[in-house]
Order: sequence, then structure tokens, then C-alpha cells
Amino acid sequence: MAKQKALSTTDSGVERGARKLANWLVGLSLWDYRLVRILTLLISALLFVAVVSTPLDLEYQILFALTSFALAMLLGRLSEGRLVTLVLVVISVVASLRYMYWRITATLGFETWLDMGFGYGLLLAEIYALLVLLFSYFQSAWPLRRKPAMMPPDTGSWPSIDIYIPTYNESLSVVRQTVFAALSQDWPMDKLNIYVLDDGRREEFRSFCASVGVGYLTRPDNKHAKAGNINSALPKTHGQYIAIFDCDHVPTRSFLQVCVGWFLKDQKLAMLQTPHVFFSPDPLEKNLDVFGKVPNEGRLFYGLTQDGNDLWNATFFCGSCAVLKREPLLEVGGMAVESVTEDALTALKMNRAGYNTAYLAIPLAAGLATESLSRHIGQRIRWARGMAQIFRSHNPFLGRGLTLSQRICYASAALHFFYGLPRLVFLTAPLAYLFFGAHVFQASALMIAAYVLPHIVHAYVTGSRIQGRFRHSFWNEVYESVLAWYIMRPTLATLIAPNSATFNVTAKGGTIEKSYFDWALSRPYIILLVLNLAGMMIGAWQVIHNMNDAGLVFTALINMAWTLHNVVICSASVAVAGEQRQIRASPRVGATLTATLHLPGGYGVACQTSDFSQDGLGVALPDSVPVQVGDSLQVSIFRDDVEGIFPATVVFVSDQRLGLRFKDLTLAQQVELSQMTFARADIWTDPWNEGEPDTPLVAGRQLGQVAIHGFKVLLRESLWAVVGGRRWRRRAPKAQEAVS
Repeated sequence: MAKQKALSTTDSGVERGARKLANWLVGLSLWDYRLVRILTLLISALLFVAVVSTPLDLEYQILFALTSFALAMLLGRLSEGRLVTLVLVVISVVASLRYMYWRITATLGFETWLDMGFGYGLLLAEIYALLVLLFSYFQSAWPLRRKPAMMPPDTGSWPSIDIYIPTYNESLSVVRQTVFAALSQDWPMDKLNIYVLDDGRREEFRSFCASVGVGYLTRPDNKHAKAGNINSALPKTHGQYIAIFDCDHVPTRSFLQVCVGWFLKDQKLAMLQTPHVFFSPDPLEKNLDVFGKVPNEGRLFYGLTQDGNDLWNATFFCGSCAVLKREPLLEVGGMAVESVTEDALTALKMNRAGYNTAYLAIPLAAGLATESLSRHIGQRIRWARGMAQIFRSHNPFLGRGLTLSQRICYASAALHFFYGLPRLVFLTAPLAYLFFGAHVFQASALMIAAYVLPHIVHAYVTGSRIQGRFRHSFWNEVYESVLAWYIMRPTLATLIAPNSATFNVTAKGGTIEKSYFDWALSRPYIILLVLNLAGMMIGAWQVIHNMNDAGLVFTALINMAWTLHNVVICSASVAVAGEQRQIRASPRVGATLTATLHLPGGYGVACQTSDFSQDGLGVALPDSVPVQVGDSLQVSIFRDDVEGIFPATVVFVSDQRLGLRFKDLTLAQQVELSQMTFARADIWTDPWNEGEPDTPLVAGRQLGQVAIHGFKVLLRESLWAVVGGRRWRRRAPKAQEAVS
């Protein structure tokens, strides 16, 4: 008994001692010691280098790959937290750097000039892709997720705001909706001034601005395009802050209240950007019928990349849906005119001058996407040229004023638009072996697979986890392939002659009267598709011809698998060229709003809208109502306790659905309609948050269906062109401009 008591006393003493030791170690705060931090980082760096650079035999490399796959799958199932995401990023980076180290040190022993030409070309494309991957992890692994800052309750202390709406050749029907929404801002009217900056110098616009009570500014020339237009307006206006909206971007009534609070909280803040949201489909969404099903091309940038940039104080100004502080803008010389992407360069100058930039990932405005593939490509060419100009003449890695993280974020944005040539290399690389027998890797097929697969699989898995809501697997290849041929030459030319680029305005608000296939724009995709199909056939012949040589068969199969992937991407790109008609000049926005129909006879029917546009409404009814096409009635739309009543004509009747067209609205009613629809504070929140998360298998199946559709489109159009004797269209039918 005494012995047990002694043991118990000893055990409790040990426990107390352990707790004291643990508390003492915690109390030391070892990480506060600089030497400890340096030693920890040094040891970590040495371990990292050792893992990346240690060569392994085939069996051990396969074991490394399988272990990393298992670890990634286990971690992915354990938690959705950010810490696990960072661990997955580290695993992906290790796998990718191991591959690149092996690629450079073990696969470049080329024996012929042909091998050397194709091999080094592919290596350079891979280095570019790896650099972009590493930069993207840096930008997006830990988005800031900034919340709005509240405005003070005393509106008398709120600053004065100028709203700029620059326009050049857009129709008044496009611009008026933005003006109406600007007039609906929840901001003291004595502190708000709205200006239409008309580089088209149109009397129709002057009269409209006078009728609604907003400012109208012009200048004698169009020098420096949009940047010059804004700079010309700066000395003519006097607001402390300037909100800029492209003329098709319609702000919600809460835009200024949500954005301006951060300027009062951070006196060094020079610019705050919000997302660009589009209520009409872009050509890829429209022609592939994936609008609302697959995140569009810009969703990744506005949903994640900008939020990640915000962590590093490197948010880019995107030309619209943003607020800028007048003093810092004037200090950097106004809007930058040295690049056709004047917005990004202006933000770069502000950051160099020591000012902060910020991003709110809250949709507070929405606009029109480009209607046709030709306009879409033209817009992206301008962006690519502008970012190439910045990289060439204002390189983020050179000059003073930026932190290392800011340099990486800006460099990543500029380098992104050089993907044209690397993407074309990836779309043709396996053909070097299949067509010419060139060995771009001086290694066995099994060893190539053992190193390549961890690099690719981890990049997809980690990318899907980080970007899943904003970019689905495999779709990045489609977006880049559609544009690769067209942006390759402008970006490379701009690197040589940075001042050669000129600003081109992207027209908005048009219609496409009938569907057609754009043979001219699709030509690069068709050529690439045919080449890869030929490669598949040659590869099949090589497999059959070399059945007794397992090494040659496996090499051919690897190249065929790569080629099959390229066939899918190229066929999907061909499908994008099948332009679908767009007969609505005013796209409809799906929304469920409380409404009431006031029918002839004096009674009302409570209902809900199914969609709206500036011209009409779709209405869902609880029961059928006794109305016919052509009947006149009134419809009420509600926003909280506020009711707006609008005259309308019935244009469509079907069971419990009606289509209404607004009739003879006064200017006051048009402003009120905007307040009830486009300018509602939360109107874009649901579409922004909706969407299926990425599942690579589902995304792969979906892309396969699009590729099959591309084959069908190409076959049908080819038969019509040859058998039907139709002339191949070398130019797209000119889009009809929207009319008011």
C-alpha cells in the first residue's frame, strides 16, 4: 500500500513536472528569436532542395508519386481549411519542381538537331507554364476576403463623388441604363455629380443628359482614347473621389456606400476595385450553351485572383466598377496613357508611389459581355498588347516603390498574356514524335510518366481545390486555345516595339440576326484539329507496326494520349466558332421579384417576375389570367416597401407565364424602373454565389460533350459548304447595333 502511494506520488510529480516543462517551452516563444527563425528557415530550405533534387530510380519515383497522391487525397478529405490547402500547394510545388529539375538535368541529351529544336522549344514552354503556376499559387492560395467598411452615420461628413461614364460609339440605349442607375445611388445628392464623357460628341447624348440632369463633357479630339477622355474631365470636375463605370456597366444603388467606407478607414487608399459581372453570355458561353453552368473566362480573375492580389496590396484597377481618390490619381499624372491597358498601369503607378489599392469581391455592378467571337478576340488582343507594354516598358521587377509580393502579382498578370506561343507548342508537341520521330525527352516512356504525372495531377487537384468555384478543370485550356493564335503575334510584336499598340474600343449592345459558322476565325483551330487527328492515326499505325517492342508501343501510346487531349481541346475551340444568333438587343436577367398585375376591370393579381430587361418583364402567375397578346395593363414591381407602377403591353401568353413589354415610359419611370431592377442592392449577389463546384470527372465529361458538338458542327458546315455549294464565310456578318 505504501509502495502504491509512493508510486502515485511519483506519477503526479512527473505529470506536474511535464506540465511545467511544457509551459516553460511555450513561454519561451522560441519563434521570437531571430536565430531560431533563421535556423528553421534554413533547415526547411535545405530539406526542400533535397526533396526536389534527389534523383530516384524508376521504382522509387513511382513510389514517391503514389505516396504523394495518397497524401493529397487524404488531406483533401480531412478538411476544407486553408492550412490544408497550403500543404497541398507545397506538395504540388515539390512535384512540379522535381519534374522540372529532372527535365533539365536528365532529359536534354539530344542526339540530332531535330530533337534539339523540338526539345528545347517544349522545355521553354514548360518553364513558362511552371512559372505561371507558381505565381498563381502565390496570388490565390490565401485570398484576403475583405469586408465592407461602414460609413459614418452623419451623411454631412461623407465626401463628394464624381461619377464618370465614358463613351465613344455605344448607342444611347446602352448608356441610358447606366445613367439611370447612377441617378439611383444612395448618396447625398448635394455631394454627387454624374458626368457622361462623350468622345463621340453626339447631340443626342447632350440632349439626353440635359433632360435627366447629369453633366455632359466632351473634348476636341480623341487622343489617348479612354484614358485621355478621363484625363480631360479631371480638371473640369471637383469631387474628392471618382467612380468610373464603362457605359454598359450598371451599378447597384448601394455601390458608393459599400465602397467608399474603406477610403475613410485607410487614408493611403487610392483605388478600390469591385468585380466585373456580366448579365449577358460571352461568345464562349453562348456558342457552347454553358452560360450559368461553367464559370466564364473572367470569373477566376474577379472571383479569386484579385482577392489574392488584395492580400499583397496589389489590386489592379480594371477600368470600370471602381472608385479612385482624386489626389493620388493626380499625383501619378492622371490615367496612364503609355499603355492601351491604362487601368492596370495606373494602379501600378499608384502602388509605386506608396499608395494602397483594395478589392471588394462583392458584385455591385453588371454589364454586357462581348456579343461575337470576333469582338471577344479583339478585346483580348488589346488586353494582351497592353500587358505586354507594361512588361516591356514598366517592368514590375525593375524600378523602385514596389514590394517583392507586389512585383510578383503584377508580373504574373503581365506574363499571363504571353500564353499564346506556349499553348500552341503544347497543342503540337506530341506531333514531333508521331510525324518526325523526334525525341523531345531523352528518357524512357515509363520514367517520363513517373515524373510528369505527379506534376500534372497535383496541379489539377490543387487548382481544383483553390479555383473550383471560379474555374472548372480543363476549361482553361479551351479559353487559351481559342485565343492563342490571335494574341501570340501582337504580344511578341509589342515586346519588340512597345509603342506600336493602339487602343480599340470594344463595341457592346449589338445583335446577331442569324446563326453562322465563322470559317475565318476557326481556321487555326481546324488546322490544329486536323493535324492532331492525323497524329492519332499515325500513332495507331505505329502501335500496330511495333507490337513486339513494348518500349516503342508505350512511347506511341503516351504521345497518342497527349494528342487525344489536344483533339478534345481543338474540337471544343472549333465549336466556339459556331456563332448562335442573338436577337435581343436588351438581354434578359433572370430574377424573382415580387410583382402585381393590374388587369383591366380594376383587380390585381399577385405574382413574381421570372426575368427582366430594360424593355420588358417575364411574369410567373399562380393561375392563368384572362389576358391576350396585345392587351394593355399595368404592372407593379416592389423593392421592400417601395412600389413602382409601369404601363405595359402583353406580348406573350402561355399557361401561367406572361411576357410584357413596357410601354411609353417617361424618364422618371425609366429611372424608377432601374431602381426596381438593375440597381437593386442585392440583384447580382445570387448569380455571383451560384454555380456548381468543380469536379474534374464531371468537367472532363462536359468538355468531351462540347468536343463532340464541335465535330458535329464542323462536319455539318463542311457538308453545307461543299455539297450545297455555299461560299465559306471569310467574314462574320456585321453585328447589328442596338437601337433605342
